[in-house]
Amino acid sequence: MPDAHLRARDEALVRAIYQEHGRALIAYATRLTGDRAAAEDVVQETLIRAWRHPEVLTNGRGSTRGWLLTVARNLVTDRVRARAARPQEVSEMPDSPPVERDHADRVVASVTVLAALEGLSDDHRGVLDQIYFQGRSLGEAAAALGIPAGTVKSRSYYALRALREGLTARDMTGDEVPA
Repeated sequence: MPDAHLRARDEALVRAIYQEHGRALIAYATRLTGDRAAAEDVVQETLIRAWRHPEVLTNGRGSTRGWLLTVARNLVTDRVRARAARPQEVSEMPDSPPVERDHADRVVASVTVLAALEGLSDDHRGVLDQIYFQGRSLGEAAAALGIPAGTVKSRSYYALRALREGLTARDMTGDEVPA
């Protein structure tokens, strides 16, 4: 019966400690974790440690609340470190494959742009091809086309303007919109 008596005494001590320091512990742990449920888990583990080491609480050295708050802080720190050490868990759903983006919009845009490019003059289309599709600079495009750089610059300006007008004159199906 001595073990039952010691256990009852330790449980009474933990109950008294919770009555006296429980609110402060929960408030402190909530502030540290940002989550009430996690804070209650931390307080519960703190009280279990107090129950396992009742001599620390009754030895008369230091503050009981200070010891409890230190234990709670250490538990929160341990949880944060443990979470940081493990990779983020991802739920696995074998029934549904990963979603791939629909490329239909890009195909429609390409067809629309190609149709609008067909509406440009050969000079304008040639300048845009050199600058945008071949990736050449203004000077390189001028040398490739055998025309002055100023002409390449003005043709690219008017070609883009005509292209923009051609694109706004089309709807999403690629049909000409009546003006």
